Amino acid sequence: MAAARPVPQTSAMADPPRARAAGAAVLLLGLVAAGSIVLSVRPRRARVGALDPVWRALHGAAAGLCASVLLDSAVEHYRGSFENPGMLTPLAVSTLGMVAAIDAASGCRWPAGARTGAYALATAAGLGGFGFHVYNVLRQPGGLNWLNAFYAAPLGAPAALSLAGVIGLAAQHAVDPAGTRPAARIAGLPAGRALCGLAATGLLGTVGEVGLLHFRGSFQNPFMWLPVSLPPVAALMTARAACERSAPPRRLLTRAWLWLTAALGVAGVGFHAYGVSRAMGGWSNWRQNLVDGPPLPAPPSFSALAIAALAALRLRDREHA
Repeated sequence: MAAARPVPQTSAMADPPRARAAGAAVLLLGLVAAGSIVLSVRPRRARVGALDPVWRALHGAAAGLCASVLLDSAVEHYRGSFENPGMLTPLAVSTLGMVAAIDAASGCRWPAGARTGAYALATAAGLGGFGFHVYNVLRQPGGLNWLNAFYAAPLGAPAALSLAGVIGLAAQHAVDPAGTRPAARIAGLPAGRALCGLAATGLLGTVGEVGLLHFRGSFQNPFMWLPVSLPPVAALMTARAACERSAPPRRLLTRAWLWLTAALGVAGVGFHAYGVSRAMGGWSNWRQNLVDGPPLPAPPSFSALAIAALAALRLRDREHA
């Protein structure tokens, strides 16, 4: 079966010239900012020695979220035919954020300022993307209603890019790469407490987005209930760790549940691949079914957030030591 190309939007539903101009301006600003960050990079010849596991985990989580945004936005915006130039922005920004995060987790060859700039740009781009997605929903017939929440631009998707940026910025500010200094405070709170709260919020937000899309799919497969049942428990346990003033013995159940949530993110890719295979033509018609079927890059966001929460718990343990 021949692969179908994405169908361009009709003139009635296409973005008006002002929206496209705003998107082009955002893209230009993003490319200029990203270019200046790349030009500021002067890689060190030798990487930093042994890295703090918390540092590596937090930057690894940021890299995972950026990778998820990169692949997911590439597919979804391709489906929209990149009708607005701003739809290219998350591809460039998430790529830069992913490379910066991988560098931090693997050896810190980039200057700290360049990584901080990449994370700040990701945070700003996610906020801008949220604004564009809200605009896309509101301009549909009927405005903000369930139908448009299901089928218009997903409101929660850009938040993942901002979340990646915030996690990276928090790691840059609070955690010493070599682990020789205690963690700094974040917004006046102990770093572990703040990061536990951030990870719990991210998990709950992701559950809301997944719940909306799985509800659209009528939960036709019983396994579709897993991402709206397991991660909320992990989020609540992580939030409890953020609020606790005394240190419980290692929080073994919380850690086990977070590892289960991380495994769920990996398994979700397999379930979504199975969903793609069940579409007409299966994988032989992959160019169409990858666009129209369940998004393969989405589930690993649970894994990235669970890893960030596990790193935050290690900081909480240090704070109680």
